[in-house]
Amino acid sequence: MSVLQGSLLDLADGIEVRPLGTAVQRIDLGKGAWVDRRTGWVGGADELYGALRRDVPWYAERRQMYEGIVDVPRHPVLDECRDALTAHYRDELGEPFVTAGLCLYRDGQDSVAWHGDRVGRSRDEDTMIAILSVGAPRDLALRPRDGGSSVRFAAGHGDLLVMGGSCQRTWDHCVPKTARPVGPRISVQFRVRGVR
Repeated sequence: MSVLQGSLLDLADGIEVRPLGTAVQRIDLGKGAWVDRRTGWVGGADELYGALRRDVPWYAERRQMYEGIVDVPRHPVLDECRDALTAHYRDELGEPFVTAGLCLYRDGQDSVAWHGDRVGRSRDEDTMIAILSVGAPRDLALRPRDGGSSVRFAAGHGDLLVMGGSCQRTWDHCVPKTARPVGPRISVQFRVRGVR
């Protein structure tokens, strides 16, 4: 079992959901797709990682992803995160975030293959998927579905990545395996109704 090496830079006193506002950086991917990035969005992310690791009944499914979708986040801080995302993106998105899916990456060999979240409405409508990372940093890679160069975003210790616009339809994403020694990571994916 991998052990989480905590961040020496996260000086929060307890778990703290920090403002989004102007701290969010938008990266335009072209053709209506974009990624928003907010580093260090959740302070005390190592404490949140510990609570989720301890309290969530983790299991591995026999499919491409280690994922479970729950209707209500299993930690009050995840409620606060969902509400902050809804408030920040409501005008652009037009609806609230309602679910939180949780993925546990035990080490560098746990991964998610290339895919787009195109089950449900996201198959033919623009939407958003917000990903909060707690634990050891891992890359989220994106590549255009019709070919082209990929991009990578490192995410960990409370970082937020939001894939929006046409991103789910025009780009695929993955969490690649790595041979580097990395500790465990939990990814929390916030979604709107009817998107998987």
